[in-house]
Amino acid sequence: MSEVSDTDATGPWDVSDVDGPDGRLDFGALWLRGVDGLQVQAQVDESTGAVSMVTLNFGQGGLQLQAFAAPRTGGLWEEVRGKLRASVTGQGGVIEEGEGEHGVELRGRVPGQGSLQPIRFVGVDGPRWFLRGLFLGVAATPGGSPELEQVFRDVVVVRGDEAMPMGEALPMRLPQGDATPPPPAPQEG
Repeated sequence: MSEVSDTDATGPWDVSDVDGPDGRLDFGALWLRGVDGLQVQAQVDESTGAVSMVTLNFGQGGLQLQAFAAPRTGGLWEEVRGKLRASVTGQGGVIEEGEGEHGVELRGRVPGQGSLQPIRFVGVDGPRWFLRGLFLGVAATPGGSPELEQVFRDVVVVRGDEAMPMGEALPMRLPQGDATPPPPAPQEG
């Protein structure tokens, strides 16, 4: 069994906490475990082929994931929250802090599709990395998408040993080799 050493803890995990990908999709800096019906999309820079963000959709909810280099002392999430608040309010949205499963999170609404759409930002400071999750749609309500919550808890962050400026995105790529994405949701028809 390739799981964490502390069975009472919940993820996201550092690569040092697991024995290997254990069936997770390998996006380089992120290893993701799928669930039946999960759709995985990668935002790819066409000129470099680098993946900048992974979006996971399940039912009426979504989850965008990005990982960044952080200082050894952690604490990047506190700084990022201020920038996110300013960005959301600058777009005409509303946002507030609240406690969630992973500590302080931001919950709000942003303009989109003719009305204010729900969003929820979750941040986790790890050893020399920071993981940001943006929950969308029904997943923006805590408990609104248990499947996407579980996918977030199962994420493994692979920081690497190279020196990187604080806040720089960790390098991601499309899965290769024997990594296979989860099967598509059955189509009714």
